[in-house]
Amino acid sequence: MCLRRAGTRTRTEGTDDRGTTMTGVDPGLLDDQQLMKELETIHRTRHDTLLYGSNDALRTHNERMAQLEGEYLRRHPRRPVAVGRTRSGARERHPGCEA
Repeated sequence: MCLRRAGTRTRTEGTDDRGTTMTGVDPGLLDDQQLMKELETIHRTRHDTLLYGSNDALRTHNERMAQLEGEYLRRHPRRPVAVGRTRSGARERHPGCEA
């Protein structure tokens, strides 16, 4: 089922072809600035959802975060990766530790 939101965006609620519950604007319809704002918001609320949210809230949060992050990665397949965020970079920072 599609519901109209303020403006011209479409908000989807229902299930996708995998049977996953969908809430919010389809990430593919967001422009880059809106996608980044959604990602910042979901990452900011992650900790509280994990600690205090119901199982349904956490499941919905996981699904939405995966949708948003998947869209970001689709748009930016060659994003810059910091060497320190790789296994080899971590080993260089802490020689002798197994990662």
